[in-house]
Amino acid sequence: MKIIIASKNPVKIEAARKSFCMAYANDEIEVTAVDAPSLVSDQPMSTQETRDGAVNRVKYCQQNHEADYYVSYEGGVDILDDIPSTYAVVCIANAKKLQTGRTASLPLPTQIYQKLQIGEELGPAMDDMFNTVNVKQKGGAIGQLTNGLETRKSIYVSATLMTLSVFFHPELFV
Repeated sequence: MKIIIASKNPVKIEAARKSFCMAYANDEIEVTAVDAPSLVSDQPMSTQETRDGAVNRVKYCQQNHEADYYVSYEGGVDILDDIPSTYAVVCIANAKKLQTGRTASLPLPTQIYQKLQIGEELGPAMDDMFNTVNVKQKGGAIGQLTNGLETRKSIYVSATLMTLSVFFHPELFV
């Protein structure tokens, strides 16, 4: 089974690989990473913009590559339940269906959210706060703020598996 992941970020590649290996344990899984434009801001600041970025990446991959499945992840920020939060939208498509899902959300410290409102990206803002380097290709803000109990990869895997549910039971999602 050939999977195209719309990113060269190692966290996203490994999350897709792990998810599909779990979901299709009897199949040989080949994951290919490609750069795919989101056509949205570097740091999406709304649920709609975040979803649009994930969908745009998958559609680009569908137009330019042949695969059984296409997967993208777009990290975003929004006010959820009155709290500045970060999350990611996962988008999965095959020849018949395109489906989006979302990770759990993580509350953001006010000082981080204020930096994002003036155009900074979450990864660099977290690096500044915690004196780390390139946290977005490691545990992410999630790893930092949960003391490593969850990571960017772990929540991406969970969201990917839940989003795949519509592909496991297509007759239920007409």
